[in-house]
Amino acid sequence: MNSQRESLTRAIGTFGLAAGIINITIGGGIFRLPANVAGSLGAAAPVAYLVCAVAMGLIVTCIASAGKRVTLTGGPYAYIGAALGPYAGFLAGVLLWMLGTFATAAVSTVFASSVAQLVPNLAGSLTTTAVLIAAFAFWSLINMRGVTLGVRLNTIATIAKLLPLLLIAFAGLAYVSSDNLRVASAPGVGDVARTSLLLIFAFAGIECALIPSGEVKDSARTVPRAIVLAMLAVTGLYILLQIVSQGILGDALPSSQAPLADAAGMSLGGWARSLLLAGASISMFGYLGGVTMSIPRIVYALARDRFLPAALASIHPRRNVPQAAILFQAVITLALALSGTFEKLAILANVSALALYLGCAIAAWRLGQSPIVPMLACGVIAWLLSGLTIDEWLGFGACIAVASLVYVLSLSTRRTSPPQIDTC
Repeated sequence: MNSQRESLTRAIGTFGLAAGIINITIGGGIFRLPANVAGSLGAAAPVAYLVCAVAMGLIVTCIASAGKRVTLTGGPYAYIGAALGPYAGFLAGVLLWMLGTFATAAVSTVFASSVAQLVPNLAGSLTTTAVLIAAFAFWSLINMRGVTLGVRLNTIATIAKLLPLLLIAFAGLAYVSSDNLRVASAPGVGDVARTSLLLIFAFAGIECALIPSGEVKDSARTVPRAIVLAMLAVTGLYILLQIVSQGILGDALPSSQAPLADAAGMSLGGWARSLLLAGASISMFGYLGGVTMSIPRIVYALARDRFLPAALASIHPRRNVPQAAILFQAVITLALALSGTFEKLAILANVSALALYLGCAIAAWRLGQSPIVPMLACGVIAWLLSGLTIDEWLGFGACIAVASLVYVLSLSTRRTSPPQIDTC
């Protein structure tokens, strides 16, 4: 294991790693979140972005520290399992799946809304359902053919998302009204916690960019520098987008279904609104492609390890992809997208992420990191989770209870049966 790690070429520097973090972090959520944040905090919304940046900085530092001490493949799943045992590792895998599933469903709702505003004839519940079915069917078929084509299409979509965001962020500044940016009163601590809990959705994913740590030059110095640089860039862009949308739309921002597109239209004209809607749609469509490729692998892994039915671990004999897991994941995510709202789904995704991050922070401490950063991370996570409602706690608790039951029921099978991988 060690020799394999040392044979990798350490070519990723500070700016390269920071660029990777920025690319993964800026996803589809930012096209919708300015309206949600303004509805809670108004012009004081940038406070929540700063809170999230500090929280994610502490969390990712813990994940990076754990990654230096555990060389097994699997990211947080491996770190938590190595430090806290197999049951905790299993729950980490479930939380990863919950995070990916709820986040995908949340972004799907915004994707359908953007498409409907871009093409009004596609508005309505039936056409929204048709759009989502078509999107999931497309990416499922693409990924069932193999990973190469899916990766290429997702790369194109990733590039397309940054251009419209930078356009409205900087060109829109000339149209900002200072009256719309006045903070009438300081927000309550509880309101900031609740809003920050939702806003974590826009920052989650940073840890994924740290996976190629074996190819980073002088990782002890490069990783923390890249995290700081990326967090400053991402937070700066997010706050700028919030200020521009708030400064242009004012009181109309909380009710906007496409806040950045509406701000672009009001300031730069109809062409800019269409560009933002197209950019948002392409970005989120690409996001759906990426998660349609990655999240089914968690289902496959759980089935491979005999936590789920063996049929979900089947591999196509020629294309070498987990087709059953891909179809299963597409159906589950589509059902959630059609039954929930963006905010509800985003909150569930964020709770899963924060619970996973809490495990990573504890794992980092157990694996030998100085307790200061893990303790700070745990404190911030606990404070963010204080923004949950009773119903949300009950829903999350039910998911963990079901997962725990699956773990207990699978004990006898995993003790007596060797792993079996079928081909379809």
